[in-house]
Amino acid sequence: MRLFLFPLILFGLPLAEIAGFVIVGRAVGVWGTLGLVLLSVLVGSLLLRSQGVAVLRQINDEGRQGRVPAKAIVDGAMMVLGSILLIIPGFLTDILGLLLFVPPVRDAIWRMIGERAVVRTSSYRSSSDGETRSTTIDLNADDYRREQKGPSPWSTKRLDDER
Repeated sequence: MRLFLFPLILFGLPLAEIAGFVIVGRAVGVWGTLGLVLLSVLVGSLLLRSQGVAVLRQINDEGRQGRVPAKAIVDGAMMVLGSILLIIPGFLTDILGLLLFVPPVRDAIWRMIGERAVVRTSSYRSSSDGETRSTTIDLNADDYRREQKGPSPWSTKRLDDER
């Protein structure tokens, strides 16, 4: 069944978008249709920039408070996808993109996929005191060195020639 959906979307969406252009073009004219397409590209670009920064702040705040930002990550991904759909020329993709900016729609999608979403963290619970601590690996310059065996396939010089 999933294999059936991919060709349907691959061929059906462009045909539906062309039909949308024809319908809107008849209603508002060529210049109105071009203006709407350019307006959606501009709005999508602005939303991508502003919402991207806002989502990064929200993820950062949740991480500082010790919570796993799974919902914030999924909300951010949906808003980025919505912005990209607005940038892509076409009225059906614009409608889908705008729907992804509506919080109840995002909440409904989160309810469908939230149980399956897994976010991994790098913290562990200490068995002695029960506190959560993060793992930090700190290397000095003496702890790390680069060794190359044989000539590099990306360079004509050998590492030994540079010394």
